[in-house]
Amino acid sequence: MAGTAGTPGTPRVLRAMNDRAALDLLLAHGPLSRTRIGKLTGLSKPTASQLLARLESAGLVLATGTTEGRPGPNAQLYEVNPAAAYAAGLDVTPERILAAVADVTGRTIGRYELPTPGRRTGTPVVQQVTDALDGAVKAAGLARDDVHRLVIGTPGAFDPNTGRLRYASHLPGWHTPALLDELAATLPMPVEYENDVNLVAVAEQRLGAARGHGDFVLLWNEGGLGAALVLGGRLHRGWTGGAGEVGFLPVPGTPLVRQVTKANSGGYQELAGSQAIPKLARRMGVEEIPSGPYAEVAAALVARAAQADDGPDRRLLETYATHLATGLASLVSVLDPELVVLSGASLTAGGETLRALVQAELEELAASRPRLVVGDVREHPVVRGALESALATTRDEVFDTSR
Repeated sequence: MAGTAGTPGTPRVLRAMNDRAALDLLLAHGPLSRTRIGKLTGLSKPTASQLLARLESAGLVLATGTTEGRPGPNAQLYEVNPAAAYAAGLDVTPERILAAVADVTGRTIGRYELPTPGRRTGTPVVQQVTDALDGAVKAAGLARDDVHRLVIGTPGAFDPNTGRLRYASHLPGWHTPALLDELAATLPMPVEYENDVNLVAVAEQRLGAARGHGDFVLLWNEGGLGAALVLGGRLHRGWTGGAGEVGFLPVPGTPLVRQVTKANSGGYQELAGSQAIPKLARRMGVEEIPSGPYAEVAAALVARAAQADDGPDRRLLETYATHLATGLASLVSVLDPELVVLSGASLTAGGETLRALVQAELEELAASRPRLVVGDVREHPVVRGALESALATTRDEVFDTSR
């Protein structure tokens, strides 16, 4: 079949490869001149000119401004056309759905938060999803049909064998067998579903502390305690999507929790989850424990403890670090990752002080000694990961000029 459009090495495929390389460079570096694109890709000036003309004609790049302040004549600059495609991401929790829309360059152009207080049984999940999405689309000045792809992040995971949500009994309305079919019938774009902590790992791998790392564990502690496992550069989800549901992990130091799915908790969650931190603070004799949602209270206690040199606050932080390292020791002993990323407000609030304590404890509890780092993506990391995931597929489709 030599000479067909899909055969590697044919002119069309080679042009498409050069086109994609140029588009990726423009995404990574911002506006570039024809000469600079030629140097970075190794293409001649005539070939780079033809490439840019082709991409401009396809609506994938725009001419924007010129170089200034350099010797010689000003050169035309080119950038990826932000309007070439749009993608959306949703972060679903029991309290709210946060939706965002990004253009193909990755810039967030619309965001909307839909409160879902209580069990909100009067509003079907499909309506909640469309309301949240439409709010973000409207904020972006777009229509629903403009969105190329949507990624929805939830606690737990949709079992690929049954299509039902597992490991998230606290998320009302999301467990009906027909939900995914109903969403697919309602929404005009392809929809993907991903565990929320997995999406935080996507964000950290592409934008944050895990860039350049193909084997790492991300430990998340905020509303719940969970982990994401990236092995060989890819997310490991497990047979039912439950890989990383470490909150259910039996660990020393806490009573054995049975029927964990009914309790929606387990040993590691009880030992080191956010809801355990206020209890631990009282046990350590910490005074002035704030009131409010437990995740916010936990983060505030950890942040304050990280500033203390001694006393109850310091004992709280040291004990919390030991509890965290207890569960992490099991993970790293099995997986032997290159890196562990600490993420979620109850971990990032402790900053370098907590990280160093957990690192020291882990080195005594496990033979494998990965490097621990604090996550960099702090603002809405789940929805950021959902956008990055949606954009990756969108770019593959929209930037493919071989078709």
